[in-house]
Amino acid sequence: MSASGDWALTIRHGSEVERERYRALDEVIAALEGHCERIRAEGGLEPIKAFREYEPGDRIHARLEISIGGLLRTKTAGIDLMGDGRLVPYRGAVRRRELDAEAAGSPFEAVRRTLDAGPPRR
Repeated sequence: MSASGDWALTIRHGSEVERERYRALDEVIAALEGHCERIRAEGGLEPIKAFREYEPGDRIHARLEISIGGLLRTKTAGIDLMGDGRLVPYRGAVRRRELDAEAAGSPFEAVRRTLDAGPPRR
């Protein structure tokens, strides 16, 4: 897959959903990093109780997702920003699979490599 195209970035933070479009993979990755830093700066989440106690690390503070492609042949990867500040990279929209951020060097590089490799996955 080329590093240019019509990249969509969706930011789900609380009840807010924002969508942005970028022409290049480098631009959308930079925006992903910027949004993660901005949301992290708000601080973490508190534990909550609902049938059981959920610790901040069990809760998703924000989900930031990058996608490219059409309805049937889309490629998706992103970052779950956990309530304790951890960044968990993943690929896939419906069946999310966690990416190995350590092997890639950073969560953002794991997302970049996934989106820049080969044709879109079904």
